[in-house]
Amino acid sequence: MTINIEYEAEKKLDLPYEEIIREVVTAALDYEKCPYEAEVNVLLTDDQEIHRINQEFRGIDRATDVLSFPMGDYETPSDFERLEEVAEDYFNLETGELLLGDIVKEQAEKYGHSQARELAFLTAHSMLHLCGYDHMEEDERLVMEKKQEEILSLKGYTR
Repeated sequence: MTINIEYEAEKKLDLPYEEIIREVVTAALDYEKCPYEAEVNVLLTDDQEIHRINQEFRGIDRATDVLSFPMGDYETPSDFERLEEVAEDYFNLETGELLLGDIVKEQAEKYGHSQARELAFLTAHSMLHLCGYDHMEEDERLVMEKKQEEILSLKGYTR
């Protein structure tokens, strides 16, 4: 598995952020029963940069705590086999890894959780997006919330 992590924020997180990200990415893929080795890119940045990225790629003129850019075009969440049908679009032809997508996370602590819990939560949330889940409808939101909490519980990141 390839997990590329870039840290571009001035303020440094005082925790093993790479370890947390890798642990939660792996846990989410195991939870979703992804049958492939995968590639995920994670950028930890500041509020200003996430605002710029949100404006440029989503047309939304504000910052958010995390952005997810899935590579897969899922008909149903975590339908990984469908992606294999068009492998040239979704797999790194050199490594054979499934290209899941990119996560951009703003590194500030906002919700009163520990920084480790917040980082783990946003990573789990984003990984579910990279696996095709969304939360535009109430039933989708409930499914995502349940899955997020189960992934976090498996790794000991409880409230």
